[in-house]
Amino acid sequence: MEGRREMREKNLCGIDEAGRGCLAGPMVVAGVVLKRDIAGLDDSKKLSEKKREKLFEEIIQNSKYKILFTDNRFIDKNGLSLGLKNSIQAIKDEFADYRILMDGNTNFGVDGVDFLVKADASVKEVSAASILAKVSRDRYMKNLPSEYDKYEFKKHKGYGTKRHIELIREYGYSNLHRVSFKVKSLSSLHLV
Repeated sequence: MEGRREMREKNLCGIDEAGRGCLAGPMVVAGVVLKRDIAGLDDSKKLSEKKREKLFEEIIQNSKYKILFTDNRFIDKNGLSLGLKNSIQAIKDEFADYRILMDGNTNFGVDGVDFLVKADASVKEVSAASILAKVSRDRYMKNLPSEYDKYEFKKHKGYGTKRHIELIREYGYSNLHRVSFKVKSLSSLHLV
């Protein structure tokens, strides 16, 4: 792929997250150390759902990994940054003998963790982490109990789509929603 740096480094653990900006559901952070090269890795947002699912299984079979969920209640009480910091620290502790590189422009205050903007599209370990985090979160949102069906989480996965906001307006917040996230068009809505 043009413009993509095929960067692979021995003893590297890549970190990425999924669901940081969602209105509902958990945030998921994954850390991955690849045991071998895997063809087709890229930023999870650039891959089809079918391709992500296929790569997910291949990554699981050919890596050391850790996947951590931070639920919406923790995020509402403590904020996203603390949730990210805790997850990053747990992955750093798990992979203490590895160089840690995460996607983005900050390491959320965790010493010894490097970061790189768009690493999920240029570093295979971070691409793999991106895929594990995204697929894990999507599976969680698609497999919620039927009591949540009216919110159509299977379709929008908790992201702030127009339809999701219409459903919140119609039914109010569920116990999966991040009530600390302020959406201008929902400012008059009372919390449940």
